[in-house]
Amino acid sequence: MQSMNLTPDIENGIFSEKMLDAVNTDGPVPEDAALKAYYYLQKDIEMAADLKSRLGRTPTACVITFGCQMNARDSEKLSGVLRRAGFEMTEDEKADFLIYNTCTVRDNADQRVFGRLGRAGHYKKSNPGMKIALCGCMMQESSNVEKIQKSYPFVDLIFGTHNLYCFSEYLYRIYMQDEKIADIWDKSPQIMEAMPSDRKYPYRSGVNIMLGCDKFCTYCIVPYVRGREKSRDPEEILCEVRALAADGVKEIMLLGQNVNSYGKDLGNGVTFAGLIAKVAETEGIERVRFMTPHPRDFGDDLIEVIRSHPKIARHIHLPMQSGSTAVLKKMNRQYTKEGFLELAYKIRKELPDCSVTTDIIVGFPGETKEDVDDTIDVIKKVGFENAFTFIYSRRRGTPAASMPSVMTEEEIGREFDRVLKTVQETAKMKAELLTGSTMEALAEEMNAQDPSLVTCRLSNNMIVHVPGDRSLIGNIIRVRLCECHGFYFFGEIAEE
Repeated sequence: MQSMNLTPDIENGIFSEKMLDAVNTDGPVPEDAALKAYYYLQKDIEMAADLKSRLGRTPTACVITFGCQMNARDSEKLSGVLRRAGFEMTEDEKADFLIYNTCTVRDNADQRVFGRLGRAGHYKKSNPGMKIALCGCMMQESSNVEKIQKSYPFVDLIFGTHNLYCFSEYLYRIYMQDEKIADIWDKSPQIMEAMPSDRKYPYRSGVNIMLGCDKFCTYCIVPYVRGREKSRDPEEILCEVRALAADGVKEIMLLGQNVNSYGKDLGNGVTFAGLIAKVAETEGIERVRFMTPHPRDFGDDLIEVIRSHPKIARHIHLPMQSGSTAVLKKMNRQYTKEGFLELAYKIRKELPDCSVTTDIIVGFPGETKEDVDDTIDVIKKVGFENAFTFIYSRRRGTPAASMPSVMTEEEIGREFDRVLKTVQETAKMKAELLTGSTMEALAEEMNAQDPSLVTCRLSNNMIVHVPGDRSLIGNIIRVRLCECHGFYFFGEIAEE
């Protein structure tokens, strides 16, 4: 087994059932990381079958995700391993195996995990055979790991962001060797995507194109928990996209902490603009999105590629964080208010059908009411279609954590409300301009509140609810936007 050559599927980051079937679990554990993952997944299948026999039923598993789209994509891989091993997936946290895939961008994310973990401890008292695991960004902070080991000793498995592909091994060891495992790596030796995936939506999928971030914004913990930028091989990405298209996927979301830095570490001349163009040209793929770019690296080449490829979604999420040049400097964002406005105006001019959304932090250390005035000025001038607004969350280990604030919590709350009100007003105004137009939308799911409606997403990322049934889901349809409700529409299917 150790001398077996990697198949093209493994080399190209695609999970291979053929390779899994070829694994000999009676032989030695392979040294190669990809083959080792397959070896332990086959062992997991044997383990889950034995567990099913002892329980008298199929063992259940629950994966709870906190945080960004990259975490959501990682959770699909965790679910993929569990389902392929033989677990029945459930949303019930009383499952036989429970894993929290954590986020640590803001403090409230940490607190939510600790709250859920305390409740999970009570579930385990009722089911002593239950296994509880934590992974993700929060686990890359040693203080969190120490707290969990001390205050939540019932946790069986802890691992971080750099060794997700070891999950099949950890799963086997906590069950068959009755180990408690805490394995945190400080960097990723390789990017390995050849894991089974349990996609939430059969018609769309995220694709990781790079990991980590080199920007080191002073408020952000991501470079410390996700590591430095590391790009995947472009051909590996395209092979994964082609395999997804063959499996019925119509929409691809290219994922990375800073996607427009893609390729800089590869030294082969491939840029993000070049990569997304190739993805958009893939047969079977009808829409391509990306998340998240950095304003500093958003070049004219990317604007031109978006303009030239109708399959690339007309939506750019462009995180501003602040409209104040003074605050942006303290944040180490490496652009000014004027620079951001110049880029936004260029996007509006060159891509007039493209929506622009953003992220905004209120209450950054040293920020004044006048700085917030600058942020509101940018919101009005750009006219964002939507914005995610946050009150600054102090993250230990980041440079901003030691910076003093000049506004009180009450003042920050008032300024936050002022920013949010401006975003809502401008977003509604932008949306209302589309009323009466006919556009293409991807039918995503049945409406949770009204089963007679199908929830669809436009290329510009806005939501429209139209009358229809489940047969529409996964198809791109033409819809008329009839009634604007601020951030979403009610509409109808347009006649051909």
